Amino acid sequence: MIENIDNLIEEIRKVTKESVSESRYEHSVRVAECSRDLCLRFGLDEKTGYLAGISHDMCKALPEDLLISIASRDGEAISELEKKKPSLLHGRAAAVKLQEDFDVFDIDVIEAVKNHTFGKVGMGNLAKIVFVADKIEPGRPHVDEAYLKRLEALSLNELIYTVLNENIEYLQKKGKTVAPQSLLLLDWLKGEIGGFGEKSQL
Repeated sequence: MIENIDNLIEEIRKVTKESVSESRYEHSVRVAECSRDLCLRFGLDEKTGYLAGISHDMCKALPEDLLISIASRDGEAISELEKKKPSLLHGRAAAVKLQEDFDVFDIDVIEAVKNHTFGKVGMGNLAKIVFVADKIEPGRPHVDEAYLKRLEALSLNELIYTVLNENIEYLQKKGKTVAPQSLLLLDWLKGEIGGFGEKSQL
C-alpha cells in the first residue's frame, strides 16, 4: 500500500483539475472510478487503481515541446509515431511527473500510467485495468449498459484483448496509425488466452 494514498489522490486530483479541460478532468474521474471498480472485481487494491486512473491524463494538455522534454526523462527513445504526434507521450510524461513531483515510485502505478495509451507486452494487471478503464468508462460514446454487460463474464486477459481489438479496428477504420506496441500486445494476449479472439465474438 502506498503511504498517505488518500492525501496523494486528492493532491493529484487537484493538479489534474487545474491542468486539463473540464471534460478531460471528468473523463479522468470516470477512469479512476472504473479502475477502482475493476480492481475490486479482479482482486487488486482499489485505492491504487483510483490513483493510477486519476493520474493517467494529467499531462494531456501540456505543450508538445514540454511533453517531449518530460517524457524523454524516462530513458526510452521517442518513437517515430510519438515524434509525429507528441500528444501520445502524455502517459509517459505523467509517469515521470508522478515520480518527480509526487514521489510515487510504485512500479505498478508507474507502468499503468506510462502504458495506458498503447499498452505493452507483459504488462501487469493494474496496467491492464487502467488501459481498459480508459476505453470503457461510461462517458465513451459506444459504452452503454448492454455493452458493459457483455464484458462482465470475461477474465482480465479476455477483457483487455476485446477492448484492445476494438480500439485497433476503430483506428484502422479511421485510417490512423496503430502503434506497433498495440499490435504486439494483441498477439501476446491471444497466446495468453488460447485463441480467445478467434472463438469468441462480442
